[in-house]
Amino acid sequence: MDEIVITLSQLRGMIGLRVRFEDAEWQVIEVLEDGPSLVLEGLQQTRALQADQYGETSRWVPHRVTVPVLAEGHRELHRDFLALDLFDPPG
Repeated sequence: MDEIVITLSQLRGMIGLRVRFEDAEWQVIEVLEDGPSLVLEGLQQTRALQADQYGETSRWVPHRVTVPVLAEGHRELHRDFLALDLFDPPG
């Protein structure tokens, strides 16, 4: 079986899209080349405390998750990527 080819340009086209993932609403905010992966930022979740380089919590930030695009071996799409559901926000 051949490897799946998906370009970074195709993935970057997803930036700004709103998706439903794990029963929550998220927005694609970044593409990481390594993997590749999508970075999602929560639209409705509570914020998380962020620690600085010394381990001191200093500020609240939106909850973020990283979703891999390809499964190990790059022969199929990752199950978490396949679980992303595009949606139109109300309004």
